[in-house]
Amino acid sequence: MEKRAFKRSYYHVRNEEAALDIVQESMMKLSEHYGDKPANELPMLFQRILSNCTLDWFRRQKRHNALFSHLSDFEAPGDDAGDFDLLEAWAGPDDGERAQSAEDLARRSQTLRDIEIEIQALPPRQREAFLMRYWEEMDVAETAAAMGCSEGSVKTHCFRAVQALSKALKAKGIEP
Repeated sequence: MEKRAFKRSYYHVRNEEAALDIVQESMMKLSEHYGDKPANELPMLFQRILSNCTLDWFRRQKRHNALFSHLSDFEAPGDDAGDFDLLEAWAGPDDGERAQSAEDLARRSQTLRDIEIEIQALPPRQREAFLMRYWEEMDVAETAAAMGCSEGSVKTHCFRAVQALSKALKAKGIEP
């Protein structure tokens, strides 16, 4: 769960250190405030806490930027996004079942980078709904509870995200 939470946070803040801090803060809050809850409720609570911690991070950044925007050494989100692999778990290590050429591996790597770029380009709420539904494999009700919105809003955000991703990836020649 920690790795998926990190990737979800990283998609939002586009800063590896900040994403790690957000996940750590979320886990601490979960253990401090909800340790007595039944185990089956913890994943939902964690998703909601993670969303709230991410929003808090953006609020702190906005406040920081308003106060210190004249400083040139402020690190903007996304500065170290170059080495992040979006679908590392999906791509996984080569299991040796079939040999792949260097060209196949390069093409697959480029496709994964293209998908990552398009997911990052989604509006924040669409990206959040998409990642919860299809990356975290949460159902509509769980996603709605975690995002603090209605089930209809989750469906709308997911539909729009899938449409936008499909259109963008088809424009790049990537089709299922």
